[in-house]
Amino acid sequence: MKPRKRFGQHFLHDPGVLKRIVDAVDPARGDAVVEIGPGEGALTRPLLQRLDSMSVIEIDRDLAGRLSQEFSPQKLAVISADALDYDFSIFPPGVRIVGNLPYNISTPILFHLSRHADRVRDMYFMLQREVVDRMVAKHSTPDYGRLSVMLQTRFAMKKLFNVGPGAFRPPPKVDSAVVRLVPLPGKIQCDEALFEKIVRGAFSARRKTLRNALPLEPGDYQELGIDPQLRPENLSPADYVRIVQRLSASGS
Repeated sequence: MKPRKRFGQHFLHDPGVLKRIVDAVDPARGDAVVEIGPGEGALTRPLLQRLDSMSVIEIDRDLAGRLSQEFSPQKLAVISADALDYDFSIFPPGVRIVGNLPYNISTPILFHLSRHADRVRDMYFMLQREVVDRMVAKHSTPDYGRLSVMLQTRFAMKKLFNVGPGAFRPPPKVDSAVVRLVPLPGKIQCDEALFEKIVRGAFSARRKTLRNALPLEPGDYQELGIDPQLRPENLSPADYVRIVQRLSASGS
């Protein structure tokens, strides 16, 4: 089937890469597994060889229809929907999510899934390598930014391996990578809406010093033990949590 640009489709076909992904997931028979964007089913089929059943979410109705014809509904539940709008809370606790995500909407999907982290056991995604590098970046490094902070407060993440363009049809113009995300225990210990606002604001002014990028008073920096002459990229995710806790306590 011809890949459709409007869905950002690049079909993974390399048998070696597919095997490495399945081996990384290492599914057990009774696991609840959901695949986002199964496409032609290249990853779906080897996963089903190890599973009793699984679910897939596919926005392309033609591809969803083909998968529905190939597999019984007892073996494969095909959900024709946009993963960006889908309510993942309907799946059982401990769900495992995998997918070759469309690169043009990968960040919004990651943020959407992070809201359901308390129901997830782990996630394995193929993404643009640049995005994965940003996800796992340490503070005070060039790749560190808003995506790093927002995801590292919710997940333990590990880049598993890189994948070249030739593993896809058509080949993308960028390199790719597979990343594993495991939810951290408990929820973030601060006001999540304020946390998102502060982190977004900080990295929209990342070249400024903290004194000019954050809504803190001079005494706040002293109490937090943070140098106001640092820049947003120099703070760890835990530092941002402490800042939001401080702002909440002071009513700012």
